Amino acid sequence: MATNIIDDGLGELPAGERDENNQAQETSAERDRLLRALADAENTRRIAERRVQDARQYAIADFARELLQVADNLRRAIEAAAPDTGARDDSLRAGVVATDRVLTQILKRFGVDVIDALNQPFDPMKHEAVMEADRPDQPPGNVVDVLETGYTLHDRLLRPARVVVAKTPKPQSSSPPQQ
Repeated sequence: MATNIIDDGLGELPAGERDENNQAQETSAERDRLLRALADAENTRRIAERRVQDARQYAIADFARELLQVADNLRRAIEAAAPDTGARDDSLRAGVVATDRVLTQILKRFGVDVIDALNQPFDPMKHEAVMEADRPDQPPGNVVDVLETGYTLHDRLLRPARVVVAKTPKPQSSSPPQQ
């Protein structure tokens, strides 16, 4: 009986051994493809879970952003109402304060938090600088006034705080001004 010898460039192998070698390589390649497909499926599953979690966590972002206008107006009403104007006005002010407190608690329960900006260093990721002010009592770049409160939803910025920032003092010149 004659043996078929095939030259594959690596030396001569009998035909049966070459077939087994090819089958082993094909099996190994198929196993690699299968493992890659499983890894891709696992990555896709994780991405989908993350998207579902984000959708649950941040689904109220647009609604909360609209509701912030109500919170702003309640705070403006509280600031506009003088606390010593009379019993009737005091009860009205107390009602507005209570409504603001309830709204703040509800927003907090859903992950909406106020950004504490006053007397903090300016952070462009949380604050929007509207103007600069000469404030020698504050370090340059510190927030000296908050014009509109900022909010976050969990860890994401919902609305930046609109702020006034302390200016860097101008260097004083030693020569008198020329006329």
